[in-house]
Amino acid sequence: MLVSAFCDGVSLFCGKAEQQRALRSTATITIVLGALGSYAAVATGLIMTKWQIWGHGTLLHHHQFVWPAFALMTGLATWRVITRRTAERPPAAYLALMLLAAALVSGAGYWGGELLNRG
Repeated sequence: MLVSAFCDGVSLFCGKAEQQRALRSTATITIVLGALGSYAAVATGLIMTKWQIWGHGTLLHHHQFVWPAFALMTGLATWRVITRRTAERPPAAYLALMLLAAALVSGAGYWGGELLNRG
């Protein structure tokens, strides 16, 4: 997720069309792989928490970031696959949602780390 957002961001400032296409292709591949991997992460997370979808305390904070991030990542990856827009600049709405998803993934990572520290 974060690599995909980074590649899309860098592609906006890259002058050469060939480099832009390469960065956008990388962004597409990494968002799709990240979304596929997130299903395994969600499954193992639910198993570890004994199927608590929200939980309480630190787990609740983690899930408040995880679930929206999971939904956005899945939606953004699906959009990327359906439109196959690796050569074109993604629309502003896509980029804004990508930034939001990257922030949510970062927040989920932070609270996930807190879970490990307290566990």
